[in-house]
Amino acid sequence: MSRARRVFRRTLETVVVALVAALAAVVVLGVVFRKAGAALVWYDEAASILLAWLTYYGAALVALTRGHIGVPVLVERLHGLARTSVLLAGEAAVIGFFLVLAWAGMQVQGALAGTTLVSMPAVPAALAQSVIPIGAALFVVAQLLSLPGALRAPGDDPGERGGDIP
Repeated sequence: MSRARRVFRRTLETVVVALVAALAAVVVLGVVFRKAGAALVWYDEAASILLAWLTYYGAALVALTRGHIGVPVLVERLHGLARTSVLLAGEAAVIGFFLVLAWAGMQVQGALAGTTLVSMPAVPAALAQSVIPIGAALFVVAQLLSLPGALRAPGDDPGERGGDIP
């Protein structure tokens, strides 16, 4: 499982870095053209979509390292079956939410069939919105891959904790 986590992490890191670079390039390009008096009609829409993609893919990356806001003190103070039960209940809630989000994202995909972006008519709207089901699925995978490390009690084996992926 550790190898799968590392490959998944490296893949998400690569995607996130590429999205940051693309967003930076689009913003700089948009500013340069606007200052030159020839604003790009597609700039705002492209930047918005890249930011949404960065948010979803970045959220999955942070989920893999268990870096999202939580109440770790509560779980860390519990031991044995109580700790495992609370941790699994929280995981079930998070994974359940993202499975519903993935399902809703697929419904959006169907509703957008045949439509295109306003400022970039060659780009299908479904492509821009595909981040919803894909990002939700990636978040679920990240949670599942980091779960074994989270189930270990603090101090068991710190090198294997979900947040300490090398």
